[in-house]
Amino acid sequence: MKTIRIGRTGVEITPIAFGCASIGNLYREVAEEDAQQVLQAAWDAGIRYFDTAPHYGRGLSEQRLGRFLAGRTGAVLSTKVGRVLTPAAAPIPEADSYVRPAQNDVHYDYSGDGIEESLEQSLDRLGVARVDIVYVHDLGTYTHGTDNDRHLQAFLGSGYERLVRLKKEGRIGAFGLGVNETEICLQVMDHGPLDVILLAGRLTLLDRSAEDALVPRCRMAGTSLVLGGIFNSGILATGPVAGATYDYGPAPQQVLDRVAALQDQAAAQGMPLATAALHFARDHPAAAAVLLGTANPTTLRRNLKALR
Repeated sequence: MKTIRIGRTGVEITPIAFGCASIGNLYREVAEEDAQQVLQAAWDAGIRYFDTAPHYGRGLSEQRLGRFLAGRTGAVLSTKVGRVLTPAAAPIPEADSYVRPAQNDVHYDYSGDGIEESLEQSLDRLGVARVDIVYVHDLGTYTHGTDNDRHLQAFLGSGYERLVRLKKEGRIGAFGLGVNETEICLQVMDHGPLDVILLAGRLTLLDRSAEDALVPRCRMAGTSLVLGGIFNSGILATGPVAGATYDYGPAPQQVLDRVAALQDQAAAQGMPLATAALHFARDHPAAAAVLLGTANPTTLRRNLKALR
């Protein structure tokens, strides 16, 4: 695959990235062998940008990705900060929709010290000395509600400057936000520049809300956009079927109706809805890269074929 430069940095990524949430046992347990097989399928397809996070299975995703990449060269890695893990005080069968996660408790810390601690833990799990991109994970009211003011103050008070320092020291190549909302991106960009934003679910065939303010702001600032959640947590892949999910929950009727209309438009052009969603994200002029995340090699290959 060709590569695309992130912001004004020297980091270059493939336009198709592999998102590693699923191999952290998202919604269902994934065997180690199966996790390694889907990572191998991504590698064989030419994908060299891999995104993970401590949140994905309480560190399990990072551990599995680290084992896969051991001895391989040429991969570009991103992980996330904002959650610090500690050994669990009691057995954890399931946490945050991850089944049989690594046995770690978690607390949020967006301060400079918390961010650096989170990063050091991730480097250890991944088995690397540095990562190319660090995303500040889930800052904003979407995740934290009224508690977000405290976390935002911690980040703007010391966390942002710590990332600037880590980048200057060469311990990371670029930094930005990994979030599900646009408003927090605009707030942080008022404080200082970002190299890249990993935006989930807000620049899709169904939800184009990022086009209003965030896309033009990123264009002016030279901030790259990596698009995640391009199926809006499922409904653009399944269509408006019974039990379809949108924004990590049951899809409301108005969303089902909108997706039904989109599905009809895609069918009129001779393509499945999922293919239309893939092409919308990949071909959007604001998108530097699109994340594909699955624990199934067949699904990954099907999506890559649809993109071709």
